[in-house]
Amino acid sequence: MKLTSLKKNIGLLGGTFDPPHQGHFSISKHSLIKLGLDEVWWIVSKKNPLKKENSKYELRLAETKKFLYSQKIKVFEVDRGFDSIYTIDLIMYLKKKFPKIFFIWLMGADNLINFHHWQKWQSIFNDIAIVVFRRHGYNTNALKSYSSNIYKKFRIHKKKLMISDLAKLPSWTLINNKEIKISSSQIRKQRELLRS
Repeated sequence: MKLTSLKKNIGLLGGTFDPPHQGHFSISKHSLIKLGLDEVWWIVSKKNPLKKENSKYELRLAETKKFLYSQKIKVFEVDRGFDSIYTIDLIMYLKKKFPKIFFIWLMGADNLINFHHWQKWQSIFNDIAIVVFRRHGYNTNALKSYSSNIYKKFRIHKKKLMISDLAKLPSWTLINNKEIKISSSQIRKQRELLRS
């Protein structure tokens, strides 16, 4: 993936993508429009430390690459030498590798509920702007979560959000996006039923 020397605003969507689906694509597309991002990078994690099992990384990576059909939404593969499974390490790695890029962490409301279980979760809040997207059945609990309460004074309440609003860290917001009722686990169950 080639980058110009110009300053860019990039959204990061990390996950197992097991498998990728329209929900992932929808929030990525929405963030390009709503936030005016230059690109969104999907980063397929080798393993989710909070999940017992994941499908093989190479298979998930190949399926995710095949799924994407937008020039501004891309799969970013980390260097082979980078072997951490933690988001905070990924963020530090990317900020060091691309110092001219302003990164924003994108995630669904379901992730905010258990965010305080993530490795060095407070460092994530302090080191990158976070944009949370509404997800059916999770929004109320997300806004009552431990992490959102700890960082409630840093939440940005704006209908017309600009990148500059997120520049001073810590900063986070909840986007009022159209919710898509789909999940990777539902797709996996459907696939299992078709195989049986």
